[in-house]
Amino acid sequence: MKFSRTLALILLVIATYWSFKSAMPNYSPNEEVAMESFSTDRALAHVKQLSKEPHAVGFSGHERAKDYIIAELNKLGLETIIQEGYTAGDWGNLSKATNILARIKGSGNGKALLLLSHYDSGPHSSYGASDAGSGVATILEGARAYLSTNTTPKNDIIILITDAEELGLNGADLFVNNHPWAKDVGLALNFEARGSGGPSYMLIETNRGNGTLIKEFTEAHPKYPVANSLVYSIYKMLPNDTDLTVFREDGDIEGFNFAFIDDHFDYHTALDTYERLDRNTLAHQGSYLMPLLNHFSNADLGNLKSLNDYVYFNMPIFKLISYPFEWIWPMFGLAILAFISLLVFGFQKSKLNIKDILKGFIPVLITLIINGLAGYFCWSIITWWYPGFKDILHGFTYNGYTYIAVYVLFSLFVCFYSYNKFRKISTSNLLVAPIIIWLIICGLGAQHLKGASFFTVPLFGLLAGLLVTINQEKPNPFLMVFLALPAVLIYSPFIKMFPVGLGLKMMIAATLLTTLLFYLVLPFFGQLKNKGRLAYLFLLLFFAFGISSHIQSDFSESKPKPSSLLYIYDTDKDSTFWATYDHELISWNNQFLGEAKRKPSSETISSKYRTNLNYISDAPKKDIPTPYIDTVMDTIIGENRIVELCITPNRNVNRLEVFTNPIKLKKASVNRIELSPYFLENRSSRLVTHYITNNNFTELQLEFPKDSVLELTLYEASNDLLTHPDFSIPERPKTSIPMPFVLNDAILMIKTLRFE
Repeated sequence: MKFSRTLALILLVIATYWSFKSAMPNYSPNEEVAMESFSTDRALAHVKQLSKEPHAVGFSGHERAKDYIIAELNKLGLETIIQEGYTAGDWGNLSKATNILARIKGSGNGKALLLLSHYDSGPHSSYGASDAGSGVATILEGARAYLSTNTTPKNDIIILITDAEELGLNGADLFVNNHPWAKDVGLALNFEARGSGGPSYMLIETNRGNGTLIKEFTEAHPKYPVANSLVYSIYKMLPNDTDLTVFREDGDIEGFNFAFIDDHFDYHTALDTYERLDRNTLAHQGSYLMPLLNHFSNADLGNLKSLNDYVYFNMPIFKLISYPFEWIWPMFGLAILAFISLLVFGFQKSKLNIKDILKGFIPVLITLIINGLAGYFCWSIITWWYPGFKDILHGFTYNGYTYIAVYVLFSLFVCFYSYNKFRKISTSNLLVAPIIIWLIICGLGAQHLKGASFFTVPLFGLLAGLLVTINQEKPNPFLMVFLALPAVLIYSPFIKMFPVGLGLKMMIAATLLTTLLFYLVLPFFGQLKNKGRLAYLFLLLFFAFGISSHIQSDFSESKPKPSSLLYIYDTDKDSTFWATYDHELISWNNQFLGEAKRKPSSETISSKYRTNLNYISDAPKKDIPTPYIDTVMDTIIGENRIVELCITPNRNVNRLEVFTNPIKLKKASVNRIELSPYFLENRSSRLVTHYITNNNFTELQLEFPKDSVLELTLYEASNDLLTHPDFSIPERPKTSIPMPFVLNDAILMIKTLRFE
C-alpha cells in the first residue's frame, strides 16, 4: 500500500505537469511542411521582418512595416486597399491611422469572415515582435496556406491589419465606423499578445449569448484549445481592450480573441523581439487559425447570434467542454443534495461526528488565512527587498516564475503542515469543511460570476472522495488520484496564469488557488502517512527556490532594468529640469539628476498604471522652440463661447497632450473629430492626446458656457532626447531598457493658455 501511495503521488505530479505541457503544440525548426499547411518557420520569417525596429505610429519604422505587409499581400495575388483617417476612439486619443485591407472573394453572398491583427508597436521602444507582429505573421502565413489549396470559400475572407491599436484602438474604430466593408463582416478572428510566450487563450467577444459561437468553435476542432469562461468574465471587468472590443461595441460583430500572456516582462518593451518570441506560441496561433479559417469560411456567419450563454473550459484529451447556463443551478443543487446525503450517510455509519467536523475547520482557516496573507503582501515584500522592481510597472519581474514557485511551495508547506497536525482526525471528517468552502465558492460563482460555474465540476470529485472515505478504511490511492484529476488539470494552469497576466500583485490568487486545490486533492493527501515529511520537503524547496529567486534578482543584459529620462521645459515658469519615473535610478540617469534631485510638486503628463514622475532636478536651459498657436475663432453665440485653436509644431514632435481646468465642455472636437459626450462628461482633467505623424497640426474647437474661464495646458513631447544635437546624452547601458508605458527619452514642453 505504501508503494501504491508513492506511485499515485508520482502520477499526481505527472498530471500536474501534463496540464501545462498538453496545452500547446511543439515547434520543430526546419520542419518540412506542405505548402497547403501552416508553417511556423514561414510565419517566423514575417515576424523577423516586422520587428527589425520600433514601429509605433509616427516613428520611422512604421512606414517600413506597412510597406512590408502590403508587399506580402500583393505576393499572394491579393489587391490591397489603404484606409486612412483621424479617429479619437472612446479615450480621447487622436491619431491618423492607416489600415491595410485585402479581400478573398467567396462563392456566396453571405457575411464575411474577418482576419484581424494590428501592425503598430507600442510607443516608443517596443519592437513589436509578439505584440502584434506574431498576429500579422499568423494571418499572412495562414492566408498563404489557404490560398495554396486553390479552394474557393463560400464566404468572403477579409484581411484587416489595423493601425494605432496601441494608441486607442483607432484603426479598428476607423474601419468599423467608416469603411463600407464593415457591414459585411459576420465574424472576426483577432490575434493578439500581452507577453512573448505561453499558451494562447481564446476569448469570446459578443453582446449576446455565446452559445452558438461555442458550438461552432467546437465543431471547427482546433487541436489545442485553451479557453474558459472565467477568464473572459474577468477580462470584461478589466480596463484592457483589443481591436475586437470596437467590433463588438460599435458594430455588434461577434469575434474570437487569441492572445498569449506568458513572459509578460517583455510586453511593450525593447525586449519584444524576434529572438524572444516563443516558437511554440506562434505554432499555437497557427493551430487556431487554420481549422477556424476552413470552418468559418464556409459556415453561416449570419446566424451566430444567440440568447443562450455557455460555461466552458478546456481539459487534456476532452479539449473544450461546455454546457449551458441553465445547468448551473441544477448542478449546484445536485452538489448540495449529494453533500447533505453524504452527511446523513456518514452519521448513520458513525464515520462522521460533529466534534471532528468542527475541528476540521481549523486547518481550513489556518491555511486560507496564512496563505492569503502571504500572497496579499507578496509584492510589498518583494519591492521592499528589491526596490528596483518597482520600476517594472506591469509588476511581473524577470524571476517572476521563480517567485510563483516560491509562494506555491510555501502554500503547500502550510497545507501539509497544518493537516499533519490533525492527522488523528479521519479523512472523511476533515473533508466536510473544504466541501462547505467549495460550495460557498460555487454558490457565489453561480450568482455573481457565472463564467466560473465550472468550478462545480471538480467539486463532484471531492464529494465522490468523501463517499469513498466513508465506505472504506483504506481507499485505493489510484482511485483517489483519479477523482482529483479534473481539479488538477483545470486549476493548475490558473495558479500560474493570474500572477503572470496580472502581475505579482495578484500572487494572492496563486496562493489561495493552491490552497483550494489542496482541498480538492485531500481525499488522497489525507491517507498519506508522511504528510509531515512532505511539509518539510516543501519548506526545504521553498528556501531553495527563495535563494534561487534572490540569485536571479539582479539586473543584467539579458534582464535589463527599465529606466527613464525626460528634459522638461516649462514655458510658464521659464524653468527647465530633468525628470524620471524611476524609483531607483541607475548611473545613466542619475548623472543628470544627481544629489540635488527632489520630488516634483505637481503631476505633469498622463501615463499607464497612473505612474507619475518620481524625481526632478534643475537642468540647463536649451533653446526648445514652442509651437505656433493660432486662435482661429473666439466668439460667443447665445449662452456659449466657442474657441477654435490651431497648434502647429515648430520642431519634430510625437505627441501633444491637452489638459483643461475644471470646466464643463458642452462640445469638443479635435481635427474635426468630435469627442463623445460620454467622454466629456466622465473625463478628469485630460482633454485629448494627439499622437502626431509628419508633424501635423492639432486643431481644437471647444464650446463652453460664456461666463466660464477656460485654461488649457499643453504638453508637447518628442522622443528624441537621446539623438537631439543640443543634448549630449550617452547611450543607455545594455543592462537597462527604456521604461515602457510612460513618456520616455523625451523632450517635453509645457505651455498654458487662458481664455477669460
